[in-house]
Amino acid sequence: MAVPKRKTSKSKRDKRRTHQKLAIPNLSACPQCGEAKLPHHACPSCGTYKGRTVIKTEEV
Repeated sequence: MAVPKRKTSKSKRDKRRTHQKLAIPNLSACPQCGEAKLPHHACPSCGTYKGRTVIKTEEV
């Protein structure tokens, strides 16, 4: 079984982990209501996608 010969330094360990981060999702404005929504998804507030109503929502 392979065993490390030397202890991995904190610097080396942290350099390896630089790419392990969460990305903030890109949001775009809904053309109907102006609320923020994910691209290529139906708007959760008004229920439209590409100008058509695809989800029935209760109007307040």
